[in-house]
Amino acid sequence: MRLKLQELERALLDDDNNDDEYSPEMCPPVEWAHRIENELLHDSPKESSSSDSNLSSITSSREIYPKLPRSPKQLLLDCAAAISEGNIEGASLMINELRQTVSIQGDPSQRIAAYMVEGLAARVAASGKCLYKALKCKEPPSLDRLSAMQILFEVCPCFKFGFMAANGAIMESFKGEKKVHIIDFDISQGSQYMTLIQTLASQPGERPHLRLTGVDDPESVQRTVGGLKLVGLRLEALAEALAVPFKFEAIASKTSDVTPAMLNCQAGEAVMVNFAFQLHHMPDESVSTVNERDQLLRMVKSLNPKLVTVVEQDVNTNTSPFLQRFVEAYNYYSAVYESLDATLPRESQDRVNVEKQCLARDIVNIVACEGEERIERYEVAGKWRARMMMAGFSSCPISSSISDAIRKLISQYCDRYKVKEEKGALHFGWEDKSLIVASAWR
Repeated sequence: MRLKLQELERALLDDDNNDDEYSPEMCPPVEWAHRIENELLHDSPKESSSSDSNLSSITSSREIYPKLPRSPKQLLLDCAAAISEGNIEGASLMINELRQTVSIQGDPSQRIAAYMVEGLAARVAASGKCLYKALKCKEPPSLDRLSAMQILFEVCPCFKFGFMAANGAIMESFKGEKKVHIIDFDISQGSQYMTLIQTLASQPGERPHLRLTGVDDPESVQRTVGGLKLVGLRLEALAEALAVPFKFEAIASKTSDVTPAMLNCQAGEAVMVNFAFQLHHMPDESVSTVNERDQLLRMVKSLNPKLVTVVEQDVNTNTSPFLQRFVEAYNYYSAVYESLDATLPRESQDRVNVEKQCLARDIVNIVACEGEERIERYEVAGKWRARMMMAGFSSCPISSSISDAIRKLISQYCDRYKVKEEKGALHFGWEDKSLIVASAWR
């Protein structure tokens, strides 16, 4: 058991962590596994269970020792049920059992179980916030190395084609425009715009002037503060090399504090706004009466944009009570982990980094945290659609030329990757599980 704990501790926290936001005094990484052990018997928040179809398979937490050995999945579900019922002693026993049977080096079911059990342990120990910060995506050590988030976007076609659908809609909206101003509230490492600039350079005729404004939110999970300026320099260098008229501007501000005046939209510009995997970080009405999520959408609508693109995970981890949220997260990330099996070997260090720095941190936050500490608040496609319409937007269906091009590309991957059109949006998934949805609005 000690070896398993050490393996998980190393896997989760062995990177050099120089994150200024992380407070060693609050939750020292080296002591994290020990803290989990010491606090397993402490009280835990209680949540009611839900009617999700998978919940019928969850064993009552009173049945701690069934006659037949349970799979890692069943143990996880039983442990989550025990926590939701306040049976911390039973949950602690199952956490210890899981830690002895799962591995981050195993098959997809083993790998997801290894991280989800740590989310459960962090929930019991009330240390989810500390672990979420400690697992913050690391900056690439040099310009020629991709960050873990970039690698995820490259190797998981569902994420990659979500960006591609957004770029396709943006490119179509460029037609007839001499000046285009794209506003992005989290451009990550800029990969989406490197592709967009390259696509612009390949187009015949006169190229429009592109102005890109990025918001450098100090709470961003993608970069250190000020890192957006480095992204801008890379984009400017690429645009200059390809003779694309381009200007980059960074706004240092919390996303919720951005005002139209700060964005400096100018006469003659076609304004476009891109939300790629960003809106779900904004607290909504279930967290605060301020409802920053809808507030941001209304502010964007006031800019009278020609186009708004939204790319998001297609799963509800926002308003679901704990047990249902756990089951939904398990089903969603199981599909993601299985899809990675089709693109990267299990021993790949890039894969380990992606699973640890991108997926595991989200899992821990979804499973272990509540209230304002729960940042990863995904919503299903229908809910995003309702929010956009309430903010005054109307759907701008993704064109058939974009969807046809993506279908041809996705066919080159494993045939278990799927794409379907629904109410003007494109859904990208693994087998029958929708993972990412891309939509456009005006």
